[in-house]
Amino acid sequence: MKRSLDALLEPKSVAVIGASREPRSVGYGVLQGLLKGCVMPSKYAKRFPGKVYAVNPNAKTIQGVKCHASVKDIAGDVDLAVICVPAKIVPPVLRECAEKRVKAAVVVSAGFAEVGDAELQEELATIAKKGGMRLLGPNCLGVIRPSKSLNASFGLSMPRAGGAAFITQSGALADSVIDWALEEMYPFSAIVSLGNQADVDEADLVEWFAGDGETKAIALYLEGVKDGKKLMAAVRKAVAAGKTVLVLKGGRLSGGAKAVSSHTGALAGSYAVFEAAMRQSGAVVTYGLADLLGLAQAASEQPKAGNSVVVVTNGGGAGVLCTDYCEEFGVNLVKIREATLRKLDATKLMHPAYSRRNPLDLIGDAGAKRYEAALDVLLADDAIKAAIVIQTLQTMTESEGDARAVLRIRKKYPKKPVICVFMGGKYSKAAMQLLGENGVPNYDDPRKAAKAMALLVGAQRF
Repeated sequence: MKRSLDALLEPKSVAVIGASREPRSVGYGVLQGLLKGCVMPSKYAKRFPGKVYAVNPNAKTIQGVKCHASVKDIAGDVDLAVICVPAKIVPPVLRECAEKRVKAAVVVSAGFAEVGDAELQEELATIAKKGGMRLLGPNCLGVIRPSKSLNASFGLSMPRAGGAAFITQSGALADSVIDWALEEMYPFSAIVSLGNQADVDEADLVEWFAGDGETKAIALYLEGVKDGKKLMAAVRKAVAAGKTVLVLKGGRLSGGAKAVSSHTGALAGSYAVFEAAMRQSGAVVTYGLADLLGLAQAASEQPKAGNSVVVVTNGGGAGVLCTDYCEEFGVNLVKIREATLRKLDATKLMHPAYSRRNPLDLIGDAGAKRYEAALDVLLADDAIKAAIVIQTLQTMTESEGDARAVLRIRKKYPKKPVICVFMGGKYSKAAMQLLGENGVPNYDDPRKAAKAMALLVGAQRF
């Protein structure tokens, strides 16, 4: 019988073994993450609602939590143990967890296969298997589940809850993504750092998230694969369950492949074989982190639709670029019907010189009312299945008003995907955040938006 990952990803109680009084230590950060949801401030961070225990034989309390000399001294059940002790001490600590009947463990400690000590790592796997525990790591950041207020990691903060699960072999990459996600209002159902994969691997997690109701997209950053057939089967299961699976592989070229070995102790393998296997299984292969996460956001926050798209813009140049990119990725820009054009005219809000074709150029003085009226008429047309909304920042632009207009339209037409390209920086920031907080992906480049739309409409040249 396959051992469940529920205790790892949905624990009711967590023990921090190696909890520390030193504020800059991992053991302090993990405990603080559970107690406050974050080390660095975040409006999304909350205390873990379950039981939190601290294990340190040399302290009475840490951060207001009573300390136990051993995990075996804890009176209650422990679903998950986060182990933050030096590598050589991890095996006996893990044995105590097994004796306590802890259901899952995260080993954040480094010093195993990534530095050549595969034997020590194998010892952990053996202990965990004999004890009926699932083991994440070693050499990993941990687990974050925003909707569960679970930060069982030394990740710096808690991002916004949403539908994208990020599974990564790089813990440092995960931490940087968290910081970026806070700025971009990015929606995560989970962030899981795999580390060296002594037990739990990427296929186990893909299979678990395939059955998770919160998760709509699964984004993977991998450097090596333990069991290719197992991963292919898990990806197929997730795709069959309606999830979008996206993959980014590190170590594609010779230099990166050598770096992989020293990072996690993994073997990079043949990239061509990996890519072919992933595509055959139904995964979307990406070639950069922005691509991976940008596409995952669209898949997690927007519905899928037919390939009949309209582009609405207040800048002709941006519309031209978007048209090129849509053609590149196979997105069909549908011809706007005469009846629909007459309805646009009837709003009395269109500029006399508006383009009357797709892309629909509303002209530079377009305000929120014109954007909303145009989108309302267009998406009411059964022949139009989705919209890309571009805003170029001009003197007359009502950036936040335009964002609110888009949100009202998105609510009115929930089955039609709407993604945005609010171009600019400082003076568009509030509008971009408004879109992000309310589940409308915004991209800084029409090309990214066109590619995201291609994913949603199933364009053949994606």
